[in-house]
Amino acid sequence: MSVRPKKGLGQHFLAEPSVVRQIVDAVNAPPEAQVVEIGPGEGAMTGALLARYPDLIALEIDGEAIAHLRQKHPTLDLREGDVLDVDWAALAHSAGAAAEASGARGESAARLHIVGNLPYYITSPILFSLLDAREHVARAVVMVQKEVADRIVAPEGSKTYGTLSVYFALLARAELLFDVDRRAFRPPPNVESAVVAIDFTNPPEAGLDSAALRRVVRAAFGQRRKMLRNSLRPLAQETAREIPEWAATLRPEQVSPADFVRLTHAFFSP
Repeated sequence: MSVRPKKGLGQHFLAEPSVVRQIVDAVNAPPEAQVVEIGPGEGAMTGALLARYPDLIALEIDGEAIAHLRQKHPTLDLREGDVLDVDWAALAHSAGAAAEASGARGESAARLHIVGNLPYYITSPILFSLLDAREHVARAVVMVQKEVADRIVAPEGSKTYGTLSVYFALLARAELLFDVDRRAFRPPPNVESAVVAIDFTNPPEAGLDSAALRRVVRAAFGQRRKMLRNSLRPLAQETAREIPEWAATLRPEQVSPADFVRLTHAFFSP
């Protein structure tokens, strides 16, 4: 039994065993960890993940894929629904409570390990949901469009440096692991892909007000070609603060993640 890829769900099923091995190896979680696979689809990675993590949870929305996975992996904890509706905090809490009750796991079960081939059309919302739930997620190994991967790890001053670059530099630690050729999928997508590992356990800016940071970063990059004295003027008026002189003539791609923290404090610190 196989699953028909559905264009409406952005499905491109991984079909290259060597890439599967690389991704599963990159999860790098202890055996007792709670691993969650996003969108297993046809299950290219699911069997290998189950072999290492028997308590694997899989999140899938496609009914045909769900029927296929239940037949192929009857012991899999398969949960039907939209990944954007998942309460990561509740999932981590329930996994930790189950581990404590069974005595099978300890501290390592308190935070989730995420893995998945993310649908391109909802990649950013998924990434932001993980950022928001970073207290409950230890690590994520995700396959995304190459362009998105480049933006996640882009340094300041580069053409790809943007909002995702700043967020992941400050709220997590991201690493581009390897590129994936479009021929590794069924059907092949029109773009290249890449696998990124994101570590949430020791963020560089622990305790930063992420909501305030997002307001500053979005305002700055919302008018990417303008100097900050123009793009941040509405925010300055709203908060009754002055745009710092050192930042006024800069464009957003010239502002380092650390300086975006300075800007956030300038607008929102008591």
